[in-house]
Amino acid sequence: MKVNAVVLAGREPGDALGQEGHVSSKALIDINGKPMIRYVVEGLASSSAVQQIVVVGPRQELEPVVSGPKVKVVEDGGRNLIDNLCIAARALPGDIPILVSTSDVPLITGSIIDAYLELCSQYDADVYYPIVERSVNEEKYPLVKRTYATLLEGTFTGGNVALVHPAIIDATAPKVVSFMENRKNVIRLALLLGIPFLLKLVLKRLTIPELEHRVSRLWDLRAKAVVCPFPEIGIDVDKPSDLQLARAALA
Repeated sequence: MKVNAVVLAGREPGDALGQEGHVSSKALIDINGKPMIRYVVEGLASSSAVQQIVVVGPRQELEPVVSGPKVKVVEDGGRNLIDNLCIAARALPGDIPILVSTSDVPLITGSIIDAYLELCSQYDADVYYPIVERSVNEEKYPLVKRTYATLLEGTFTGGNVALVHPAIIDATAPKVVSFMENRKNVIRLALLLGIPFLLKLVLKRLTIPELEHRVSRLWDLRAKAVVCPFPEIGIDVDKPSDLQLARAALA
């Protein structure tokens, strides 16, 4: 499978880690003498599947640290992460799947990306989202605190790297933004997802196929949750303890 990649490295209002590190974007936080985003871009660039990489964020500051033959930086001009994804997608061909990554997953490698894409290639979908079983995550990174959801098949955490078909991005973007804006409002979330769906989730009776079906109908696409044995795909640097772990793992 051949893909292009987008790295979301835009400015985040109220980003405590970025402010503490005196940088405009969390992507530029130093990890062992190297900006965090460089680990992400180098991991993607070393994948045998990734053809082009578009980084979206503060261009003037990012270009000096992520330059390379595969890499292009575009300015983040969107109101949110989804807007910036749309901006980046327009800088890429419309017929090649896009691997979307946040800029705060410095533990990913080319081999992990290749293995994840191999798993995705077994299915036919518009959006592929990685999920990692809790025991897999905690066996390798016991000190990492993650948010988990218990489904009928097990307890999982989500990843920070997803595979998307570019044709659905612009049409799906407003629906995704609405979901993200309401994700912490139980009443509005219930209206979006449906109370029966939420009840099954709370009672831990929801299955992976039911989740895929609901998201597919809600966003008018074909969604696939891909169970991955790679904790690194979801280990994001979101707080000081995460930063300490990343520095130790990459030392």
